[in-house]
Amino acid sequence: MPMTDTTQRSATISVLVDNESGVLARVIGLFSGRGYNIDSLTVAPVDQEGRLSRINVVTSGTAMVIEQIKAQLDRLVPVHRVADLTKDGPHVARELALVKVIGAGEKRVEALRIADTFRARVVDTTMESFVFELTGAPDKIDAFIELMRDLGLAEVSRSGVAALARAKRVI
Repeated sequence: MPMTDTTQRSATISVLVDNESGVLARVIGLFSGRGYNIDSLTVAPVDQEGRLSRINVVTSGTAMVIEQIKAQLDRLVPVHRVADLTKDGPHVARELALVKVIGAGEKRVEALRIADTFRARVVDTTMESFVFELTGAPDKIDAFIELMRDLGLAEVSRSGVAALARAKRVI
């Protein structure tokens, strides 16, 4: 009996679809109907005429589950192309986050110092709080948020991952 690989991996899947109502619901329905989790989701029109949209989904599963997800996405009628950016080669993945920190005294000073290290910008400030804007790889944002926990982390809003293949590769 052959062994199956049970190693979980994260996958960034890009899907080029028709920009029409109901397409996102169908894609999401595919995930929810089969019990697959979505860690991040972004969608936006990508052509000048607004006829095509790109959906970036970050999910996780075994190699077999990821292949099933890609195959099932590829069978949806409004889907033009499906690519596993994580598997297909080098790619760039970035995310935007707004992070609110409430604190006073040394905690405020430390939050500003860490924000400077991470190249986070202060986009709002009051006497009691800061809202930082941070862009970068998801693990960089995770690290920033973790450091802010002890300094008064109050709220986080994340955009989801935007990703593209590097070099000449396109989906």
